[in-house]
Amino acid sequence: MPQDVRELAAFYDAPLGQLARRAILRRVAALWPDLRGCRVLGYGYAIPYLGAFPEAERAIAAMPAPQGVITWPGGKNAAVLCEEEALPFPDVFFDRILIVHGIEASESLRPLLRQLWRVLAPEGRVLLVAPNRASLWAQVQVSPFGHGRPFSKMELEDVLKGALFQPGHWEHALYAPPFKPVSGSGNGWEKIGGTMFPGIGGVHIVEATKSLYAAATPPRGMERAKPERAKAALKPAGDF
Repeated sequence: MPQDVRELAAFYDAPLGQLARRAILRRVAALWPDLRGCRVLGYGYAIPYLGAFPEAERAIAAMPAPQGVITWPGGKNAAVLCEEEALPFPDVFFDRILIVHGIEASESLRPLLRQLWRVLAPEGRVLLVAPNRASLWAQVQVSPFGHGRPFSKMELEDVLKGALFQPGHWEHALYAPPFKPVSGSGNGWEKIGGTMFPGIGGVHIVEATKSLYAAATPPRGMERAKPERAKAALKPAGDF
């Protein structure tokens, strides 16, 4: 089960969470430097990272029902509570999808990824941040990256390909140890770790594209989002 949204928010308010955010956000911003005019979906708990795209046409934070939802203020921004197996958005609606704290605790991982496939535009891209099984962050429960299921690179690749995504660019981030005494920006850890120990970063960051060889009809049990539900999803949500 996903962590409670209040626990996630508290982590990112703390020094260790701020360090994690800086380390991951540097990689995210480098991969997607300009999303001008794009429709962006953040799935899981992506709010700490979606602020990197102020030029986007709109950004929507979708949070799974077991986790809960919090308000994300902003004129073009919205937050919505959703079910993993029936995302309330039209087909091919988003140009970019950022997934953070979204798959490691999923109760219906394959249906969720197929739903994300459905709402992604044909030329769109997904950026997935997931705990790295080989890292210390996945072994201790002092952060959200130590909860739920961690992944090896091979496991994550199989999961994505099984949901009709084609993995492309791979990176790691979060080389600083997950302990509260760590201070500073964390840049030194990222530079040294990325050079000397590239495979043991706390998280995988993988960019994937949509495979267009999928069947024309959705998998059994997956209903397409109804227009009225999609319209309601674009309205800001209240506090959980």
